Amino acid sequence: MQAIDILKQLKEKGVRFTPQRQAILEYLLGTDTHPTAEDIYNHVKAKFPGVSLGTIYNTLNMLKDHGHILELSYGDMSSRFDGNPENHYHVVCTVCGKVVDYHRPLLQMEDEVSEKTGFDVIGHRMEFYGVCPDCKKSKLH
Repeated sequence: MQAIDILKQLKEKGVRFTPQRQAILEYLLGTDTHPTAEDIYNHVKAKFPGVSLGTIYNTLNMLKDHGHILELSYGDMSSRFDGNPENHYHVVCTVCGKVVDYHRPLLQMEDEVSEKTGFDVIGHRMEFYGVCPDCKKSKLH
């Protein structure tokens, strides 16, 4: 889905359309690097010098709440944001923190987990951890 289509959907729900929000969304949809809020801020600030980090966080939270992006939290590491809201897997480098998508059919465990635990399972998240090719080459690990 294109940024403009998402923004139109949000406008129909009463969310204000701003050029800064469009820039944030376009950046997220156009990258597969899973940027932090600060990365997004630095990118958007180049085009909109007056944008605040608060605007970035508010927009990210709004987009997440409406199901248009994913927030990936990694304990002590900063949250990363993914412009692909569909459930998929990630591989995380334990040295540099790079996050890469890994696409394959999702494990179909929700029904089994629901049956065994009594939970109404709405999804699952699984990550793989290791050392990325760049860090292996530079022998940082």
